[in-house]
Amino acid sequence: MLDPLDTYNFRQMIIDSPEQFAIGFEIAKDAKVVGDFKSIMISGMGGSALPGNLFRVYLSDLARRGKFVGERIGIFQNRFYGLPHESFDRCLNFICSYSGNTEETVASFEEALSNDLPCIGFSSGGKIEELCREHGVPFVKMPIPSEGFQPRMGTGYFFGAMYRVLINQGMVPDTREEILGYAEELRKKLPEFEEQGIALSEKLAGKTPVIFGTTRFKSVAMIWKIKINENAKTPAFYNFFPELNHNEMVGYTNPQGKFVVIMLRDADDFAPMAKRFEVTAKLLREKGVEVEMIDMPGESVFEKMFGSILIADFSSYSLALKYGIDPTPVDMVEALKKML
Repeated sequence: MLDPLDTYNFRQMIIDSPEQFAIGFEIAKDAKVVGDFKSIMISGMGGSALPGNLFRVYLSDLARRGKFVGERIGIFQNRFYGLPHESFDRCLNFICSYSGNTEETVASFEEALSNDLPCIGFSSGGKIEELCREHGVPFVKMPIPSEGFQPRMGTGYFFGAMYRVLINQGMVPDTREEILGYAEELRKKLPEFEEQGIALSEKLAGKTPVIFGTTRFKSVAMIWKIKINENAKTPAFYNFFPELNHNEMVGYTNPQGKFVVIMLRDADDFAPMAKRFEVTAKLLREKGVEVEMIDMPGESVFEKMFGSILIADFSSYSLALKYGIDPTPVDMVEALKKML
């Protein structure tokens, strides 16, 4: 039964998310840019930037598994008004804005156009689509499956579409069947993820969540933080092992708030890292800080990333309802855009 606070049926957006990868592959089936590239630059902000973080992790995993036959590609990200220097050196620029009107991304696109750089646009419309049509730039139309749909919930669409482009370019191996198999496993586990998320939300209510991940999965920890910020409309922070053991950990000697630390544990971590999780948890608990261990689900890197994010979605959704908040709108972001 739909909760009356959930005016846009945000829960259904979560449930539908494993289906997005197949749709992403399809909408980009004809997208291709003429040229020979050694890297890509993903320009995007907020929810439109999240796929880029996960993209890098997945491609690194493919390289570790020996899936690349030819030259490995560089993956760069741009979260600013202008382009980094890597964009100008045999680089294919991905211009990503779900709305198509993100100020920083439009500015980066205009710089790319003025320098005649190879680009491909990804948006649901707006200025990005307009500029692509005007300048003959290849364009992938992102779907809006329901009213109030938020870019942070479209990660699978972006991931699938960007990956299909790279397949079309011959820059990555075609592992679509593998990805779709993983996505189906995630779909089957949705009830388990929801149950885990609801239980975790009980422990987060009234506290400030801090998410710790490993270096490999630090982007997943960051996405957990973002989901809590935007869905539950409450502060959250993140960091990653082992770096946090050299600085942030010490801050809990004298905590100034009511924190709960969520540790995203990877069962495949080598022994010294696993020990860091246990020892750090012990030290934090001795300072009165609550610690919750979350074992990243599945065996593949893909499942671990997206399964963990589904737990974050369900947890932050449930937390929003506990706070009496509609999880979908981001009113402060819209207010900022108007004021700017």
